[in-house]
Amino acid sequence: IVAVLADPASGSFALCAAAVEGAFPSLTPACPQVHLFEREIAEQFGVVPEGHPWFKPVRFHRSWFPGRDAWRRGPGEEILPSVMPFFAVAGDEVHEVAVGPVHAGVIEPGHFRFNCHGERVFNLEISLGFQHRGVERALLAGPDARTVHLIETLAGDSTVAHATAYSQAVEALAGVAPPRRADSLRAVALELERLANHVGDLGALAGDVAFLPTAAYCGRLRGDLLNLTALLCGSRFGRGMVRPGGVRFDAGPERTADLLDRLDRTLADVRSAVELMFGEPSVQGRFEETGAVTGAQAVEMGMVGPAARASGLERDARLEFPSGLYRFAQLPVSTWHSGDVFARAWVRWLEVQRSAAFIRDQLAGLPDGGCRTPAGALAPDALAVSMAEGWRGEVCHVAVTDARGRFARYKVVDPSFHNWTGLALALQGGQISDFPLCNKSFNLSYCGHDL
Repeated sequence: IVAVLADPASGSFALCAAAVEGAFPSLTPACPQVHLFEREIAEQFGVVPEGHPWFKPVRFHRSWFPGRDAWRRGPGEEILPSVMPFFAVAGDEVHEVAVGPVHAGVIEPGHFRFNCHGERVFNLEISLGFQHRGVERALLAGPDARTVHLIETLAGDSTVAHATAYSQAVEALAGVAPPRRADSLRAVALELERLANHVGDLGALAGDVAFLPTAAYCGRLRGDLLNLTALLCGSRFGRGMVRPGGVRFDAGPERTADLLDRLDRTLADVRSAVELMFGEPSVQGRFEETGAVTGAQAVEMGMVGPAARASGLERDARLEFPSGLYRFAQLPVSTWHSGDVFARAWVRWLEVQRSAAFIRDQLAGLPDGGCRTPAGALAPDALAVSMAEGWRGEVCHVAVTDARGRFARYKVVDPSFHNWTGLALALQGGQISDFPLCNKSFNLSYCGHDL
């Protein structure tokens, strides 16, 4: 087992490795944030974390090594998502509520099991895996012609973030660096992705509390911001933009001027719609003190991104582990202290404003030069760690090559993998009717978790 440990204070990584046979002592009792990682290791490799407090599958697939099943399931035994033990609370006045995997909205599938006393939630347990596609196994023996397309569809709304993390890993293994102009255009695409999704989330939060003016406006404005990415590279979700060695599309003076003009006009409308929502007392009454996660809980569970920053944590890979343009141009970290729905919405609004200002600065001063450096063969028997700050938080890719310079292991950690437990904590002690609002305030990726 190889563990990659990040030290935000120094911006460095450390590798720890241990040879194990069929089992190893669980670290979860001492370090709760590794609980899903240990279950994932067990599921993929059949190695049991002994002493894990709640040991069960994560994505409900068979072991990568036939005959090595951590739960001793037979080869013909059917494995179905969410067929597992759940927490139970006894008592005549206690009941369970099961939500999903089929939901009322057009969203991804997931199962949510509530233990309730009346409307009060004692505990929420989240079981995913319905979107598991086996992407990490499909990446083995790459890179090849399909690799980057698998990367771009890990979580479709975070295409640029995952493509950037992948490209940086390949560049490190190939010993090349993208041109400065490519770094700038990557950062612009990454911040446009953040803008579009944050604005969409603010509108969705307004819709969840029946404040329809902001919901309607932000739904349209999200589309306008996605169209800026389409203007940059031809895809509203940024597919085809980022590649190892740089970017595939440049932005000349005319396109840059058009992007700046559209951005300014769109952001003026966003400001009107969002300030209208934050100025409405009925909205604040629903947002404030709903679904709070403390800073201590966020640290203990390893939360990342806006969800962590809303609980007062200054966690941002752009600042702590800067790469590309962020080594030279940084954004202030947007935080709030209350950890509730209001805080998660407010942090998004702060980031919208700062990302927009960052995009303006970069487009107004793009460096001269080319957009791509050819990336050759990857170094054999090597390991690379790459991070990018996606709009949900820290995206981490780890690539390990074999003697031929092909991927022997490719590990992806989407920010949602860190944050789903945070959603469960946010509901403890709250009302079950708060669940849709809390869920939207995190807006986590099911497929990013399930891979």
